[in-house]
Amino acid sequence: MPVHGLTPILLCLLPMWRILTPVSSHPQHSQCQLIQRTALCNNGKLSSVPAGLPDNLEELQLNYNHIQTLQDNSLLRYPSLNTLSLACNSLEKLESNTFQHSKLLVSLNLANNNLHIGCQETSHALKTLPRLRALDLSENVLEDEMVATLLQNLTSLEYLNLSGNLLQRLDETSFRNLHQLKELDLQRNIMYEIDGAFDGNPKLQRLNLAFNYLLCLTDFHMTQMVVLNASHNFIEWFVTRPDLNDTFQLETLDLSNNKMLFFPFLPNHSHLRNLYLSHNSVSFYEHLADNSTFLNSTSTVEFYNMKKYMGNVTAQLWNESLYGDISSLEILDLRGNQVRYFPEGFIQKMPALSRLQMHTNCLETLNLASEQFSGSLYELDLSNNRLNQIVADRSTLTALGNLTYLNLSLNNLERLPSGLFSSLPSLRSVDLSYNNVDICRAEEAETSTDTSSACADWKDIASLMQLYLKGCNLTIIPSSAFTGLSLTHLELSDNPGLIVQESIQSLSRTLQHLGLGNTQIQDLDFSHLHSLESLNISRNSLGYLPPSLLNLDLKVLDLRDNRLSTIPSSQANALAPKLHTVFLTGNPFNCCQTEWFRTFETTKTINMVGRSDIECEDVIQMTHRVERYQTFFCLEKDGESIIWYLLLFVPICLFFVGILIIVLLTFKPKMLQKSIKKNCLKPTSY
Repeated sequence: MPVHGLTPILLCLLPMWRILTPVSSHPQHSQCQLIQRTALCNNGKLSSVPAGLPDNLEELQLNYNHIQTLQDNSLLRYPSLNTLSLACNSLEKLESNTFQHSKLLVSLNLANNNLHIGCQETSHALKTLPRLRALDLSENVLEDEMVATLLQNLTSLEYLNLSGNLLQRLDETSFRNLHQLKELDLQRNIMYEIDGAFDGNPKLQRLNLAFNYLLCLTDFHMTQMVVLNASHNFIEWFVTRPDLNDTFQLETLDLSNNKMLFFPFLPNHSHLRNLYLSHNSVSFYEHLADNSTFLNSTSTVEFYNMKKYMGNVTAQLWNESLYGDISSLEILDLRGNQVRYFPEGFIQKMPALSRLQMHTNCLETLNLASEQFSGSLYELDLSNNRLNQIVADRSTLTALGNLTYLNLSLNNLERLPSGLFSSLPSLRSVDLSYNNVDICRAEEAETSTDTSSACADWKDIASLMQLYLKGCNLTIIPSSAFTGLSLTHLELSDNPGLIVQESIQSLSRTLQHLGLGNTQIQDLDFSHLHSLESLNISRNSLGYLPPSLLNLDLKVLDLRDNRLSTIPSSQANALAPKLHTVFLTGNPFNCCQTEWFRTFETTKTINMVGRSDIECEDVIQMTHRVERYQTFFCLEKDGESIIWYLLLFVPICLFFVGILIIVLLTFKPKMLQKSIKKNCLKPTSY
């Protein structure tokens, strides 16, 4: 073919060539998103660092790719890089000269890789980063010696993450050269000892030791520490070095989910604001100090260093200064412990206390007068204890003027201090569920002069918005019970036989959530509750929906464990555009009347909770899942199944067939004999 004959073909191919050329020369560039000087190349199935990115790139993210080795020339084109993230790759090593031209790098994320394989060579690469301040080596299957190798000469580090590795024991050499370190994350390792590991880190302020196997912290002396998280270990003792009089900067101490028996031995001078001790076995033992029944018991305990085998801490168990400086404490979380009482003066030592959480302990009595709670207290949770008595006088209650949240549920209360709630002007939420306290009638509240009362009164408490009275054995709620209130949440479930209609009339403008589960209601009129958004009427044996629900703008409706066989189409169509969440499990729905399910299913804004567990029964009382309604065999005529007519017709047919046989046997016996001979008495051939 002549040369000039190729010209038209080349002209046709030229536009395609221009399109394909950049793709072929830089095949990986199209998988990155550029935002100013940041390249986002995550989830790109890349096996190496892309080469066609801008030279002035400052941040490069390569998370969730398939890079196994970061080669010496990988970052050669990006000398301005200061942030590099390679999390969740298959990275095994960084070659020694990987960062030879990346002197500006300050943040490096290598989390969730396999750096334990090429640990030695990776350490040489890290040594060439003089400005590195943040390093993430979490989840790399690293052991103690590997970490020590990787951290050599990283003297500029301020943030280090080693969580999710295989660290077992730390000593004074582990982080010896990290003099600038401010934050260290060591959670989810298998550490059982940290002897002097942080003595070379004078600037360390945030330390996370959660989810390890530590048995005790008995020589705490890091005065510069601000946040210490040692939760989810096996710690039995926390003891601050007793001879230190320096002021500790500690603000948050988390010792939750451990094995502690004693309240921690805190510093004598500190700024501690948040103390979390939930889910331990903490109790107070002041009553044992002079107990003659334990003549051989000791009042001191000595702790020994595992390495040097010498006593280094001795604690006086019954010393009044046992609890250290808790004067700045604002949050004290003691949930799930074994506290039976507060030692004398203990509460007074916390004048700034704002939240006290005592859920699930062993308190039997509470004397608000002697404890002298701070006026700054706004949350008090005493639920699930053994309280049978609360003692308080008017002056004590007046001092609790800022109390906003009070939870007394799951106790044994039968009496309350008179005027308890009316004396708390800031009260917004009260939970008295599962006690035996009734609601005062108007005349009882006005005439009572006793210091305690068997009923509770909330009349005219303008601030109260949430009231929980589940399982209080209530039968009749006085019509004036909620007069003057602006409740948004009222929970009355688990009070079988409750009569409530008149009492909630006064809440028609404000009530948004109403709980009436397991109260045996049948046809309550809800039409006047114009603001109601959430309604629980579960476990009430309801055979149909109250018609008054259709006029409400309900967002949440709980109908579990009733006796609903269907929801009429008119009701389903009225509810569907409004509801966001509906609970329907535990009802004996009719499989042949499930149009309501299709209505709810096609309404995209509705969440049918436990949808796969909603069941129905067919005509022979077999149970099916409603969501499989396509498999049901329901031949319907005028709203009733033809199967019922078939079941009625078949016995009649059988009856007439029987009559016909009897007639034949009576009037034509010869015909029957001939038929028998013809079919049954045939000769047998051998």
